[in-house]
Amino acid sequence: MKLKSKHDGFEFEAYHAVPTDVRRGGLVLIQEIFGVTQGIKDLSDGFAADGYEVLAPSMFDRQEPGLDIKRDAEGFAKGRGYMQANGWDNALGDVQACIDALKGPVFITGFCYGGTVSWLAACRATGLSAASCYYGGGISGLVDEMPKVPVILHFGKKDSHITSDHWDKITGVHPDIPLFLYDADHGFFSQDRDDYAAEPAHLSRLRTLQLFHQASTSKVEA
Repeated sequence: MKLKSKHDGFEFEAYHAVPTDVRRGGLVLIQEIFGVTQGIKDLSDGFAADGYEVLAPSMFDRQEPGLDIKRDAEGFAKGRGYMQANGWDNALGDVQACIDALKGPVFITGFCYGGTVSWLAACRATGLSAASCYYGGGISGLVDEMPKVPVILHFGKKDSHITSDHWDKITGVHPDIPLFLYDADHGFFSQDRDDYAAEPAHLSRLRTLQLFHQASTSKVEA
């Protein structure tokens, strides 16, 4: 579906997954730097099966509409370039459009780049009830931001990109925010990745769903 950014009015695409049974809320699901890949669509469909109406925005449509690139050196360089060119204001404007398009309660989750965007959304966006952030490497550089809603963080102990220095910096500023460490590598949640780890993925998913349930029953919203 098409939505208009709350930052600059830019029209972008978002993958839309709808629950087939009871609706538990809305969920904004933020991609890695590689675009709305089939893996991101599969994750969206999975959360829809759990009862969440999901919007997964195509975050780099300003740079390359419909981006879906391989996880190789060339794709990584392209994705990082697009991330830097897009900036946080555009990203959060697109996220806010997704939040506003969903009936509450609305939650957010994201992976790598999307984990950092989810953190910023928890701090700056309106209309959210909770955020579950997966291996957001940029969070440690944004620790001065203060979440307005409940947040949990997930990292892999074997992640060579996000090390203990990152975790320690986050917990040093935000000791009350749950930061979970798993015996896994960077992209452990996504089944289409070589570093997928079934047990950590399952456990972190349970924690995410529990957070969303608790936030919806306590009616937290920022």
